[in-house]
Amino acid sequence: MLKQNKQQMLLIEDDPTFPSTRFQGSKLKIVDWIWDAIKDLNFNSALDAFGGTGSVGYMLKEKGKKVTYNDMLKFNRHIGLALIENDIVKLTDSDVDFLLKVNDEIEYPTFVYDTFKDIYFTDEENQWIDMVVTNIGLLDNLYKKALAYFSLFQASIIKRPFNLFHRKNLYLRFSDVERNFGNKATWDTPFEVHFRKFADEANQAVFSNGQQNRALNLDVFDIEGEFDLVYIDTPYISKTGVGVDYFSFYHFLEGLINYPKWAEMIDYRTRHRKLKGNGSVWINKNQIHSAFDRLFKKFQNSILVISYRADGIPSIEELLILLEKYKQNVKEQKRKNYKYVLSTNHSEEVLLIGK
Repeated sequence: MLKQNKQQMLLIEDDPTFPSTRFQGSKLKIVDWIWDAIKDLNFNSALDAFGGTGSVGYMLKEKGKKVTYNDMLKFNRHIGLALIENDIVKLTDSDVDFLLKVNDEIEYPTFVYDTFKDIYFTDEENQWIDMVVTNIGLLDNLYKKALAYFSLFQASIIKRPFNLFHRKNLYLRFSDVERNFGNKATWDTPFEVHFRKFADEANQAVFSNGQQNRALNLDVFDIEGEFDLVYIDTPYISKTGVGVDYFSFYHFLEGLINYPKWAEMIDYRTRHRKLKGNGSVWINKNQIHSAFDRLFKKFQNSILVISYRADGIPSIEELLILLEKYKQNVKEQKRKNYKYVLSTNHSEEVLLIGK
């Protein structure tokens, strides 16, 4: 009881706030609904197995749980480092000033400027990105780097039509046409302004909950350890068999985090310079059923909480059958009329809970 009271005091004193985000698939808008569904479950440690934006892992951290965040994408892991594993480190004003200015003693690479001309950003913006990502690499603290990368990721996304890197479409920012998407004023706002805003938001999100939280960058099947609860939010495969490929949508951010070796990672046959490979089972309609079965088996000793869309592959009925192989007590909870980002359809968000 004393430990729980101490955790609650930390939360009240710090009053943390999760940053705004424009990542597709984020559960930020429904974390309160998710918590209402699981708050009476008996658990202290939790694995956010497909962590993404970190909104669910962060919510669990706010509730005093010992959180392990994981994501296959290296750039996402840095979001977990910044907001979940990190419990005290913040970017100072002098840190931010250092990141956003040219240091005369540094010879800056021009990789983004040379490689992504007329694809995502202007020449000037590409040079700015080369500068900032180089400066981030000079920070000597892991969590400061993570906070800075987070700010760069958010600034990059907010200046992109559709908030994605799925096609070469810089021209959309400057076309003199009526739009039903995006915000030209936001696109035209300088990178530095966006970066400072997101750095401030990231700082406000930093807090300690008295637990030793972690952020991992592993294939979910390689995660070791025991967890009281495992939260599962895999990429979505539509009923037509098309998967949401986050690796493709955010390849530019994955490149930023791998800046020194980015050149060798690119598939230069693509107009928008995407990265080679991936082939995740989680977006393969022919492998997804066996992947879920394997996942449920791996974590069968934990409470399993699965976020899902009612119209996906596998179907809810198929997932329930798989879950009931390993869990005696299974329940389904629906949240109707939830609209997903970039989706024209309203679909039911479903939570499957296996105990």
